[in-house]
Amino acid sequence: MGIKSFQGARKQQSATEDSPSLRVSDYMSTNLITFSPDQSIETVMEALIKHRISGGPVVNEKNELIGIISEGDCIKQISDSRYYNMPMQDRTIKDHMALNVETIDGNMNIFDAANKFLEAKRRRFPIVENGKLVGQISQKDVLKAAMKLKGHNWK
Repeated sequence: MGIKSFQGARKQQSATEDSPSLRVSDYMSTNLITFSPDQSIETVMEALIKHRISGGPVVNEKNELIGIISEGDCIKQISDSRYYNMPMQDRTIKDHMALNVETIDGNMNIFDAANKFLEAKRRRFPIVENGKLVGQISQKDVLKAAMKLKGHNWK
């Protein structure tokens, strides 16, 4: 009489099953605070303070990315309004946002994204699919990904 094993059949593990995802889309923020070009500088400043963010994407009514507005853009407007003695109340962000927005591919490796942050000296990159804004990756998101992946073989 032989020895019987009571251990059931083992599930075959694929090589990728154990390894964590390294794609930007798995770490990007999708619940974004966005702005429209006709918002006033003051309402944007209020939103930046309230949500504790340093900037955000500007989209049109079709959710297409048309710019980025940042704390720096708002600070420049504050400085200009004082220097030129021009009130800010009615100023919209369309003339003060950055228009040449560099985006990042959601399928990009998170470590390639980290390198892109170093090269571009940016705080955030929007992710666009089929012309629509789908998310944003920040430097903090890359830090979170690195901590989550700590101890794994990064290839």
